Amino acid sequence: MNNRDEALLQLRGEAIGEIFPQSSKDEIFQNRTLRPILKLQNDLFIESFINYVNKSKSDFYNMGTEKKMAFIDNAVHKDIKFRNALKGMVMAMFTVEEFREYILNSSDLNKRMMNMLIERLKDQVQLLVNPK
Repeated sequence: MNNRDEALLQLRGEAIGEIFPQSSKDEIFQNRTLRPILKLQNDLFIESFINYVNKSKSDFYNMGTEKKMAFIDNAVHKDIKFRNALKGMVMAMFTVEEFREYILNSSDLNKRMMNMLIERLKDQVQLLVNPK
């Protein structure tokens, strides 16, 4: 393992969530890799989403909670450029070995990653305020 990988693992900390002998490879990857990265990168995701909202010229800040939730879903699922930027923020924190594991099942892992990120944004909708 190289210095970059060691530094990343130390920065991210321990797995989040339990890992059992019967856990699937995707579930193990989720708890060992994705959850710690999402937690570490949380502030960046919030700022990125606020920037997305401001550039989209939407009325997000005046929407009700339900509409905000739908906007978050739509932004991450439908806007490919935004989704790819979010994926990049996560993947940049992978070790080389994690990247190798990720590319073996990237489709399913991307779904997990984006669903967890959507839930993270929704859980923090009160932080998504206009910085102006």
